[in-house]
Amino acid sequence: MDVLPFEISSDALAEIEKIYASKNIPAHYHLRIGVKGGGCSGISYVFGFDEQGGTDLIFPSGSISFLVDKRHMLYVAGLRIGFENSAEAYGFTFESPSGLY
Repeated sequence: MDVLPFEISSDALAEIEKIYASKNIPAHYHLRIGVKGGGCSGISYVFGFDEQGGTDLIFPSGSISFLVDKRHMLYVAGLRIGFENSAEAYGFTFESPSGLY
């Protein structure tokens, strides 16, 4: 598959590539995007390098490939991933479509 089910900013992608190179991530690892939790506290996003599993879809994008478990596609589709580096915040940002999650 070559169309990402989510949007990722160029700043976020550059930061991911920097982390990938500086942390010596194994070549067969991909960046997993998913969710965990639920209930009263809502969901939180899973975002980290991992090996492909049996229910994962893989989405190549330049030098980074993304993994999404098929069961998480509902929550990941339309997600906007950014990166903020300011006096107020530093890190990745996740904005769900229409603020649903």
